[in-house]
Amino acid sequence: MKVLVATDKPFAKVAVDGIRKEIEAAGYELALLEKYGEKNKLLEAVADSDALIIRSDVVDTEVLDAAKQLKIVVRAGAGYDNVDLASATAHHVCVMNTPGQNSNAVAELAFGLMVMAARNLYNGTSGSELKGKKLGIHAYGNVGRNVARIAKGFGMDIYAYDAFPAAVEAMKQDGITPVEKAEDLYATCNIVSLHIPATPETKGSIGHDLVGRMPKGGILVNTARKEVIDEEGLLQLLSERTDLKYMTDIMPVRNAEFQEKAAGRYFSTPKKMGAQTAEANINAGIAAAKQIVGFLKDGCERFRVNK
Repeated sequence: MKVLVATDKPFAKVAVDGIRKEIEAAGYELALLEKYGEKNKLLEAVADSDALIIRSDVVDTEVLDAAKQLKIVVRAGAGYDNVDLASATAHHVCVMNTPGQNSNAVAELAFGLMVMAARNLYNGTSGSELKGKKLGIHAYGNVGRNVARIAKGFGMDIYAYDAFPAAVEAMKQDGITPVEKAEDLYATCNIVSLHIPATPETKGSIGHDLVGRMPKGGILVNTARKEVIDEEGLLQLLSERTDLKYMTDIMPVRNAEFQEKAAGRYFSTPKKMGAQTAEANINAGIAAAKQIVGFLKDGCERFRVNK
């Protein structure tokens, strides 16, 4: 069987070596398609592939139509909105992600952005400390739990909101204060760190009214997804409240307007960098390879995300 690693933004060499070791030890063939640029190159490469490992690469109906032998796609990372799940199900293709493999990397970046905001984007003026501040974690999954772990070291008061009961139990076990509503999280906390996925329910949900509940000097940090932000509403709020700051790892569509209207209170990384560490790169790639081997050999679907 042939396993294709199709990454327009390639894995590090050490990650590729680890993937190759896992795949070839299982008796499968590994093929690489890196920095391919044009979609037609991906369509050609998947034609005879049984399994596919991707990063932020898009797997849509056109790709699935071309992949006549494809049985499984693994997205090396937590998010999987770059894969058309409904189409994959219709094509009888299993889709998995690799949750938890880049969680610490994202959590560390979230704190880098928090410190940067608290110190006024390092503009030379007097800032504030994180110690003693109230931190709100919006969604208590793998990344959220790592954020909580790091926040304890900073001496912060930690609150969290998650719609799932299991997450609430995890908060209690970790000594985190759960809140019952998202509105309460924002009204309570000096800093809110976003870790929600982009779903029909969450898209555009973070905007004027919700963020506007934050106390004076509030900081919103987004290392989740661009789509969860209501950009128009947040822009309006930042214009109305010059005490608020927005730090994001996902550049908004209206980035220029944010820079203009919230100068000195807004920062965006040039591209999504949360998982861009050597460690996360290696961990996610090798996890993807192991999941493919487990699926092809034993039918293991533990991390399946489509029905």
